[in-house]
Amino acid sequence: MDWEEIWGKAKERLNGYCRVCKDCNGRGCAGEVPGMGGTGEGRSFINNCTALSEILLNMRTVHDAVEPDTSVEVLGQKLSLPALAAPMTGVSYNMGGPISELEFVQAIIQGSIQAGTLGMIGDGADPAMYGSGIQAISEAGGRGIPVIKPREQKEIFRYLAQAEQASAPAAGIDIDGAGLVTMAMKGQPVGPKTVGELKEIIQSTELPFILKGIMTPDEAIKAVEAGAAGIVVSNHGGRVLDCTPGVAHVLPEIVSAVKGEVVIFADGGVRSGIDILKLIALGADSVLIGRPLAIAAVGGGAEGVRLYFEKLKAQLFQAMILTGCSSISGIDGSVIRKLQ
Repeated sequence: MDWEEIWGKAKERLNGYCRVCKDCNGRGCAGEVPGMGGTGEGRSFINNCTALSEILLNMRTVHDAVEPDTSVEVLGQKLSLPALAAPMTGVSYNMGGPISELEFVQAIIQGSIQAGTLGMIGDGADPAMYGSGIQAISEAGGRGIPVIKPREQKEIFRYLAQAEQASAPAAGIDIDGAGLVTMAMKGQPVGPKTVGELKEIIQSTELPFILKGIMTPDEAIKAVEAGAAGIVVSNHGGRVLDCTPGVAHVLPEIVSAVKGEVVIFADGGVRSGIDILKLIALGADSVLIGRPLAIAAVGGGAEGVRLYFEKLKAQLFQAMILTGCSSISGIDGSVIRKLQ
């Protein structure tokens, strides 16, 4: 199976729910939610991609970085590259149901493991979505990270208990899902959390806790105050609030506020190994990847997911050679420059 075959099969199976564009930048699917697009005019999704495109690389070839090490350790987990699969659910209404929710998350989890990294699983309006993810993690011996919607406290405690039973290495909440109308319509309200509520949640589990959906320095500081082990700088793929800045635009100021106090993930518009390099240079410890891996899973199952990660790793390896970086820890701001 090659990438062109996976792409073609995904386009056929997704049948308009995703156009499987060669340049996945949010322009062709703006406003298509449900579906794979960004909410409203799609500006937040588009801004994620634009923000990354505005960053250029400084090419350097007088050095000894001939065999870069792309591996990294994140929350005690050794990964072959600084990239994980983002939490995704809603195969039936966002992708047209070409495969089952369980088949989808199994492909994400197993393909990520085969590539030497980890996948996250999500939560949704149908409780079976989270249940499918927990099953996939359990089948994989705990090699996956569950991310729960910002539900009522007692529901979050119950979902965290399932994560612990599955032997997950960490868990989290995508607090950027606080305004999801579909959850409320299904009788499962979600909403913002106070620092006190987050402390209560984080203190209820021994798992390292990740807070996904941080877009400002002040909220990054609040995440640290609440006891989070990690944060994800993310606007939920541009699917919850239109007209937010791109992740690469806000990442540096968040890094300035909390670098070294929490693990910093960046999630939004990553399409290549070069994009990974850019976000690491801006201060992220690792990145999350969403839509391209959904396409890979639908078009090629676990093998498609593995091949996509391996493609990113090869691109990152080459980019590190040509920017003089022998390890992920050696990537810093000197690697990049911004458009004037």
